Amino acid sequence: MAGLLVDWRPFRTNRNFRLIVTGQLISLMGSGVVQVAIPYQVFRETHSSLWVGLISLIQLPFLIGGALLGGAYGDRFDKRKLLLIGAIVCAFVDGGLAINAVVHGTHFPVLVLFAALMSGAAGFTGPVRSSALPSILGPDDLIAGYSLNQVVLNFASVAGPSLAGLIIASFQLRDCYLFDAATFLFVFAQTLRIDSLPPAAGISPTSLRRAIADGFRYVRSHAVAQTVYLADLNAMVFGLPRALFPAVALTLYHGGPRTLGLLYAAPAAGGLVFALLTGWVERVKRRGRLVVLSIVGYGVAMTLFGLVHVLWFGLLVLAIAGGMDVISTVVRNTILQLAITDEFRSRISAIQMAVVQGGPRLGDGEAGLVASLTTTEFSIVSGGLACVIGVAYLAWRRRYFWTATSD
Repeated sequence: MAGLLVDWRPFRTNRNFRLIVTGQLISLMGSGVVQVAIPYQVFRETHSSLWVGLISLIQLPFLIGGALLGGAYGDRFDKRKLLLIGAIVCAFVDGGLAINAVVHGTHFPVLVLFAALMSGAAGFTGPVRSSALPSILGPDDLIAGYSLNQVVLNFASVAGPSLAGLIIASFQLRDCYLFDAATFLFVFAQTLRIDSLPPAAGISPTSLRRAIADGFRYVRSHAVAQTVYLADLNAMVFGLPRALFPAVALTLYHGGPRTLGLLYAAPAAGGLVFALLTGWVERVKRRGRLVVLSIVGYGVAMTLFGLVHVLWFGLLVLAIAGGMDVISTVVRNTILQLAITDEFRSRISAIQMAVVQGGPRLGDGEAGLVASLTTTEFSIVSGGLACVIGVAYLAWRRRYFWTATSD
């Protein structure tokens, strides 16, 4: 079992890493609550899966813009200070969402605006936090560190949606946003205790626009980074029917908020189990091949989710999909961070976050549009099959990724 279980050494021995991941654990629980509350509120107001997908698409440019700014600033300024600023901004935005939720006749445009601002703030801090991990951990602890990060992410993603279902059913939507605001205040307190995280030495003081453009030029010349991003985009755009979860819970399973919370939590539950069992990943030599096979498993699981309309089976295959995604994420992050240079780390993390967070939002739009033109079931099944076909084509075109071995 020692070779199978995740390595907890970085958490035990690295104080900065421990402070970051514990703060992230609490914050992600709050974010998980809001990620259920906003779609639920939108679907309740509009009764439309298309609108749920459109809201997610509206958030996308704010997310990407915030991520690009965070990446550029993260390579030039102290990351600790940037994380503190981001936590305060997110807490204020949550306050706005809470106030809007209790105003008589909830103002839908205000909900859309604050949801977009929250995406921008989260986008700003994401690459800053992500780019700090390699320098805190060192190359030998990257797989263990990213595996532990996935444990935190998936535990919070189970707890957050589950809490959302309970809060919505037992209290008010306002309380979802207030809970998230409190978690960001906890992150602020944890971040205050972290050592300074200065930028890498020798970075030239270029303009903000030039710094962002240099990051994109670096990616265009980096085949490994391109392949990692394309693999993730393929899975998230076609294989993640998140925007359809409200419709699935309310119309296919004839449930309510608790059923919806279970659907959002199931992938993370599977991801948590798989993340705890990632000790074997460090011994895998053909890491690109493992990424491809994991995404194939993910797409197959999502296809089955669309074909069988039984709640327990749906939760099971969503959990399996979440496990496949964790393996893919841990290996993709390790491949990417070992392949890039320090001076571009925050900017590459920004582009990665735009892909990781933007892909699901594009997927929300794709799933909602296809469902509005056909059926909910067809949208889920066709997306899962497209995910499998897409990653198989990518492996065929980028054969070096399939055949490459780690040192």
